[in-house]
Amino acid sequence: MTLDETRRALLGRPVAVDVAATVLSRGPGVYAWWAVASALPDFPGRPNEADPGLRLLYVGRAANLRGRILRTHLRRSGDSVLRRTLAGLLMPSEGYRTTWRNGVVLIPEDEVRLTAWMRRGLRLTWVEHPHPEDVEADLVWALNPPLNTRDVDDDEIRAAVVTAIAAYESSASPG
Repeated sequence: MTLDETRRALLGRPVAVDVAATVLSRGPGVYAWWAVASALPDFPGRPNEADPGLRLLYVGRAANLRGRILRTHLRRSGDSVLRRTLAGLLMPSEGYRTTWRNGVVLIPEDEVRLTAWMRRGLRLTWVEHPHPEDVEADLVWALNPPLNTRDVDDDEIRAAVVTAIAAYESSASPG
């Protein structure tokens, strides 16, 4: 699969998380998270061509698409940069609370609340790719998703995201 084919697939019509959960494969690939208008309205993002009411937030890669999206991004803040970023951005408005467990994590009830927020406000596209690590940086550079912090082109947005991640990371400590 060429980089251009992969990019076009990610720019296709996003589906709800619950729909994705029924069809995601366990194969390797790349994925994109898209936001509805009310989710993080202050963050710009490329509009989706098939559904202009959605805008791109984040692009990632996975050795196992199903596991990465369903078991990591939708459950565990300790293992997901996307969840930590969202939690950091939403802490002021949603009041998420953290604790220390080999690192900063949301308390269990707030993990559930963040997952519910993601299911309401985010959509997904993905494509299987045999070597996602070979295309991820080029896709991020080409698509410029605002929640990615590497390989993006907007210093102001990246600074806001890095600040939110830092606020999250400093919200709990060992001991």
